[in-house]
This record gives sequence, C-alpha cells and structure tokens, in this order.
Amino acid sequence: MKTICFDFGNTRLKAAIFENDVFSEEVILPNDEIFTIEKLLAIHQPQKTILSSVINHNPAIENLLSAQTKFHKLSHLTRANFTIPVGKPETVGADRLALCAAAVHFYPGKNNLVIGMGTCITYNLINQYDQFIGGSISPGMEMRFKAMQVFTAKLPLVQPEWNFPLIGYDTKTNLQSGVIAGITYEMAGFIDSYAAKYDNFNVVLTGGDTAYFAGQLKKKIFADSNFLFKGLYALSETNNE
Repeated sequence: MKTICFDFGNTRLKAAIFENDVFSEEVILPNDEIFTIEKLLAIHQPQKTILSSVINHNPAIENLLSAQTKFHKLSHLTRANFTIPVGKPETVGADRLALCAAAVHFYPGKNNLVIGMGTCITYNLINQYDQFIGGSISPGMEMRFKAMQVFTAKLPLVQPEWNFPLIGYDTKTNLQSGVIAGITYEMAGFIDSYAAKYDNFNVVLTGGDTAYFAGQLKKKIFADSNFLFKGLYALSETNNE
C-alpha cells in the first residue's frame, strides 16, 4: 500500500512516499503542472494521496488526484486527532495542522511545542489535552538573509554555513551570526518561556532548516526533518479510509 503526501510550501513543492506505513523517500517537485504530478503517480502508483498547501496551487491537481487515488485535501474540516478551541480554525495554515497531528500521534499526553523551520518559523503549542492553542510566527532563515540584502543599499546576500563565528569579523560572518545565532536565541527563549509555564513539556524541531539549529540548542529536543510528512500520513489514514 503506497501513499503520497504532498506539501506545497512557499519555498518548495515536495512529496513524500510512504509504503506500508514507512517513510520511503522525499521528492522535490519542479512545479505544480499536471504533467509533473502525472509522472509521479505513474512511477509510484499510490492508492492514497493527501495535499497540504499554503500557496495558490494549480487547482487541476486536486481533480487528478481524486480521479486516480483516494484523495484528501488538508483543511480545517479535516478529521484530526486534536481540536482547535480558540481563534478561527479556518485561518490555520495546513502545514501547522499537519505538525499538530504528528505531535499528538507521536507524543501523546504531553505539552508539545513543535517548531517548524521553513520560509517562516512557526511555534505551535499542542497541550496535553490534544488542543492546538496557538503559538507564534516569525521570519525564517532565508527570509532574514534576503530581507537584509533587499532593504539595505550595500549589504550582500550571503549563504548560511555550519561553522559561523559568534562574533563576526567581516560583513559575511556578521550577517551569518546575526541570522543563525539570532534564530537560535529566539528559539531558546521561546522554549524556556514555555517550559516555565508547562510541565510534562516536549519540544520537536522540524523543517528544511532543522540541520542548522538542532546542534545549536542546549535544551533536550527531538529533531525530525520529516515530522510534517508523518503528520500528513497519519491524517491521510484517518481521512482516506
């Protein structure tokens, strides 16, 4: 039994292949054209598919997936293993819904803070009663680097590196320290504040930039770059019965 989980984010279009409940591989999609999706379906021949999208994707994709597979589009109407008791559920991003589902599935009975590191950094608190009660959103790593280049006259666009110095010695390393160390201290501050408020507390770090920060944080965390995909798979199993 194969399932393809599609994650259409602001920066990348990705798909994950699950075979018999096991994550098999991740595929980066060049675009959301019908031909691209048809080719992926032909190669893997999934029985089920699910789509999480935070962009205005090609709507014909949904018709294609519905015609060839058991398909579910993630939304606030999705049957989930958690509730959203505050705010406007219909405004919660699909990516955050998938992270919440994964947190409840893999770490039940805990106060879970899931930090999703993508185009934006999302802080998502799911309490021990399986309620998503909110969090925070801040600019992601790439956005911060680009913002300093775009909104200044002379600062360059630099790339992140693993071994940046805390005290920068030139423009490049100053920018790297400001962004990477700055995000690390931001996350550490949020984690400390949540930990002081909630006991039985658990932290999961996930997303495309996870590798840059998992080793920087001194607190005990679980790092899983495929956490969102695992949440999507769990939701697919519930909604594609």
